[in-house]
Amino acid sequence: MPGLIGKKIGMTSVFTEEGKNVPCTVIQAGPCVVTQVKTEEKDGYKAIQLAFEDKKEKHTPKAMQGHFKVANTTAKRKVVELKGFVKDWNLGDVITVDYFKDIVWVDVAGTSKGKGFQGVVKRHGFAGVNDATHGQHNRSRAPGSLGASSYPSRVFKGMRMAGRTGGKTSKVLNLEVVKIIPENNLILLKGAVPGANGSYVIVEK
Repeated sequence: MPGLIGKKIGMTSVFTEEGKNVPCTVIQAGPCVVTQVKTEEKDGYKAIQLAFEDKKEKHTPKAMQGHFKVANTTAKRKVVELKGFVKDWNLGDVITVDYFKDIVWVDVAGTSKGKGFQGVVKRHGFAGVNDATHGQHNRSRAPGSLGASSYPSRVFKGMRMAGRTGGKTSKVLNLEVVKIIPENNLILLKGAVPGANGSYVIVEK
């Protein structure tokens, strides 16, 4: 789906006309520069490569410096390829948050916060043992049995166990656009968005 690269600024709350306090996530969506246009004739499919947020040239590989110079723009930190744009954008075009003007609902994809190695209660929502009776002692957060010991004498794939949690691509669908501040390229969305403050997200129509 078409969209823009953004950066999660943080959360705030705004009052609606009815006086209701709405929690919002503030995202800086754009300006994004079109650094490559892929066509069916040349690449076999249609897509647009967008770049976001300036980066020092000395920290950019030579190959990427040349790639950005073709688009007549400075070095960028984040580069993403998106499909499904209705309008035909040209190399070097700048897309701002005005792209979401008159849009009511958007989807946001980002990388969730990494929480390290966690147990089954936090990772999978296991209830644990509430009534610590019958000799449970301190095993209230243990996962329990992993399967039969005699047959098949192994743990099946997909067994919910402790392990590394978070740090995965996550998408939230149908977030309401509360407000757009075009002079600062900010978009306010109702509710939470995956990722830490300062992380990159993809805001899609």
